[in-house]
Amino acid sequence: MGMESRAEPATAVPGSWHNLDHRKIRIRDCLPVVSIHLMCLGVIWTGWSWAAVGVAVAMYWIRMFVITAFYHRYFSHRTFKTSRAAQFIFALVGTMSAQRGPLWWAAHHREHHRHSDDHPDPHSPRWRGVLWSHTGWFLTEKGRATNWKAIPDWRKYPELMWLERWHLIGPALLVGLMALLGVALQAWAPALGTGPGQMIVWGFAISTTVLYHATFTINSLAHTFGSQRFKTDDDSRNNWFLALITLGEGWHNNHHHHPGTVRQGFYWWEFDPAYWVLCALSWTGLVWDLRPVPESVYRKAEAQRRSADE
Repeated sequence: MGMESRAEPATAVPGSWHNLDHRKIRIRDCLPVVSIHLMCLGVIWTGWSWAAVGVAVAMYWIRMFVITAFYHRYFSHRTFKTSRAAQFIFALVGTMSAQRGPLWWAAHHREHHRHSDDHPDPHSPRWRGVLWSHTGWFLTEKGRATNWKAIPDWRKYPELMWLERWHLIGPALLVGLMALLGVALQAWAPALGTGPGQMIVWGFAISTTVLYHATFTINSLAHTFGSQRFKTDDDSRNNWFLALITLGEGWHNNHHHHPGTVRQGFYWWEFDPAYWVLCALSWTGLVWDLRPVPESVYRKAEAQRRSADE
């Protein structure tokens, strides 16, 4: 408990999270996000190379998988199991996305499901608009704080609490790795035409900016555009394009109907590579007990399809 209390921000006194300001954007909280966007302008001076673009694409997909499979399906919903060591490693890689720690992420996402598209929902486009749900909500006092009461299952792990407190280690580590990669390629493969500055701009800044906005579309666009297979009490939609750019998160109406399954594309034709990779990892023993879609969900989907056809 001592580790937990030290890891909490001064504003996050237990029981006070719901009383924090959730409407006013704080300028100082915009600075880290804005600075990463501004770093993209460095391309004017560093230029580009196929090597840098390739690394940027790779870093996008690697981190998108960790956000999708671990921050969301594991830490938020516990739809599969893994070892304590793997849990920490994937959490560390997740912090390289500059989306704070997995406990902050899971706490807000659980609050979203608890009040989906009702007024307490931290990022519903229904009551404050698409732009607010896309970016504004996490730049407020309440958006930046962690609702510790929502994640009692994770607070017992001191290493996760430590990582939550020092989540900026992840972005800093990624910047350092990109710089080292650039130095190595410049020395050992000069024909690639890259270097440390270019690798930082592409492998960190541009890749992270694109990753930001692809991730944020699930809060904003997946509650605005698409189809609804299931009648839910919210505005969640299935959107195939969002599924493409987020490794399967676009099947959002499926997810809101039954969030307890590791699979979000409920049918084979619904693009969900995060689920497919988790299945492959389960064959190695790295993850296990992947929670399937219950047969009752498929029966309900079929019943609603028939009703719509009549």
